[in-house]
Amino acid sequence: MPRTKRLFLTEAEVDELLDMGLALKALEEVFKARSAGEVYNQSRYRLPTGSGSYNFMSATWPKRGFAGHKSYVGGPGGVNFHVMLYGTNGEGLIALLEAGRMGQVRTGAASGVATNYMARQNASTVGIIGSGYQAETQLEAVCAVRDITDVKVFSRQRVNRENFAANMADRLGTKVVAVESKENAAEGVDVLIAVTNSVEPVVTGEMLEPGMHVNAAGNNSWTKRELDTHAIRKADLIACDDIEQAKIECGELMQAAETGEFVWDSTVRLDAIVAGLKTARFSDSDITLFESQGVAFEDLAVCARLYELALEQGIGTRLPD
Repeated sequence: MPRTKRLFLTEAEVDELLDMGLALKALEEVFKARSAGEVYNQSRYRLPTGSGSYNFMSATWPKRGFAGHKSYVGGPGGVNFHVMLYGTNGEGLIALLEAGRMGQVRTGAASGVATNYMARQNASTVGIIGSGYQAETQLEAVCAVRDITDVKVFSRQRVNRENFAANMADRLGTKVVAVESKENAAEGVDVLIAVTNSVEPVVTGEMLEPGMHVNAAGNNSWTKRELDTHAIRKADLIACDDIEQAKIECGELMQAAETGEFVWDSTVRLDAIVAGLKTARFSDSDITLFESQGVAFEDLAVCARLYELALEQGIGTRLPD
């Protein structure tokens, strides 16, 4: 459809258009395109604001004719995310999107794509550490790519983990139970999700079992670690959505590299696995780890599809040309 309209999409309109299936499909497509050299990504910039930080990240996809950036200010008043989407064939600005919900879903979808390509095919059990805003879509995405029958969740506040278990069991039609410790959440599961803002590791090497796949999705700051160094060493393969961004944001890998217990050359980009250029696991006993930072080309892929759907369905407010 011709990009003849400049649109503004609110959070409610994005939520109306977006589902996990759309995000998974969009990200799989963009990962393959990036592996082919068709997508360009600029890592997140952070500038101090006095009480927080201004964040800016951008990407281009010339073959699809899209470019865009996401920006937001974090601080005591919370965070409001926006994406500006551009057409690269002379259209200029084509959309402004409120992007809180979009970011939540695309972060989950990135872990879903990683799980689809890195976890054992017969994976059916999940442990999740963390029960906040991002935890919902992390679990939803994993359940979308594997036939999950049992889920265990742990977070520090009992009421939070119990509410999460009840809500997600109802939403996904899957058995979800709250457990008393992070070790219990990890014991015997096929997929382990860490989605916290913890400064100290919540996943230790002792918690990782043969055949497990781990999604570490809560950390995008050098000051934070979700996995200890033993867990990093124990992984047979570590994949990142973007290695260059991980080098400035992934606390557990940065700190392990500083002590010489991890080398960046041992990591692979997730797009290489999705494109079939790298093998995620050589046996069902391998332990695999996906380190998710949240990158701009993921935002671009999802927002491009949202814009196309909005045009098709007549959703959104037209902005002045």
